Amino acid sequence: MSGSADRLPRLLALVPYLMSHPGAQVGEVAAVFGLSEKQLIDDLQLVWMCGLPGHTPGDLIDVSWDGGEILIDNAETIARPLRLGIDEASALLVALRMLAASPELAEVRGDALPRVTAKLERAAGDGAATVSSQVSVDVDAAPDALPRVREGLTRGRRLSLRYYVQGRDEVTPREVDPMRIVVVDGRAYLEGWCYRAEAMRLFRLDRVLGVEVLDVPADPPAGAEPRDVTAGVFRPSPTDELVELELSAAGRWVAEYYPCEQVTELGEGRLRVALRARDEDWILKLALRLGDTGRVVSPPDMAETVRREAGRALALYAHQS
Repeated sequence: MSGSADRLPRLLALVPYLMSHPGAQVGEVAAVFGLSEKQLIDDLQLVWMCGLPGHTPGDLIDVSWDGGEILIDNAETIARPLRLGIDEASALLVALRMLAASPELAEVRGDALPRVTAKLERAAGDGAATVSSQVSVDVDAAPDALPRVREGLTRGRRLSLRYYVQGRDEVTPREVDPMRIVVVDGRAYLEGWCYRAEAMRLFRLDRVLGVEVLDVPADPPAGAEPRDVTAGVFRPSPTDELVELELSAAGRWVAEYYPCEQVTELGEGRLRVALRARDEDWILKLALRLGDTGRVVSPPDMAETVRREAGRALALYAHQS
């Protein structure tokens, strides 16, 4: 059962649809709106009680569905479909531009996306087009990595990678059975079974320093499954250490960028957040990146490590100056 927050916009879209499709069948309309026939009839019964002030039969919308054919009348006041707001249209335009840059769609998108984008820009007006055009959508990839990864995927061949691991500042050799290319937060990743880790891994293509397509069939284990990246690439483990940070208003982006187990408002735009740190180097880099916009509160030993490393960095900077 959908709530009232979902139902109102659906009703405001349903009436114009029925006005422009006289005689539509209950089953067809239910399929269009992703409803069961019972849910649609419940909506129609509610529409039947709506109308202009006065609440006399002549003021209310007249709708019937006898024999499965839907007929609607006296609904001209809300016959015009809803328009997208600037924020909604801007979000759709940014998403379309993201799809246009997606390596996965490079060979199949044709001219459909540009045509849809142009049509939406015209319909939404100058405001949404201006806002969305200020958002840059780039998909980073090493120049020769993407074509070779695609070749491995198309031919079903294992890949040999030279991969830069930023957290350890080292280049590692990997043999990977490729499964897909996925774009998350504007970055292209190769996902596949990594024989070095003996697990599924995501590899940022802009950190792939070399790719060789091996003459070995890709054969990932039967249980290897792509991971759900709808919530982002970073997925902390429950066994990772829980770290608390206090953030100024300028550091609030941490709560939006990383999954936090707890977020507490401290007033004046400040936050206290608790998140899982996959290792000490990762939280150290985050703390140093925050600078004076955030600080590690606990655990105490990690807070002390951050203070020590920050002091060392400042001393080095002063020495070089």
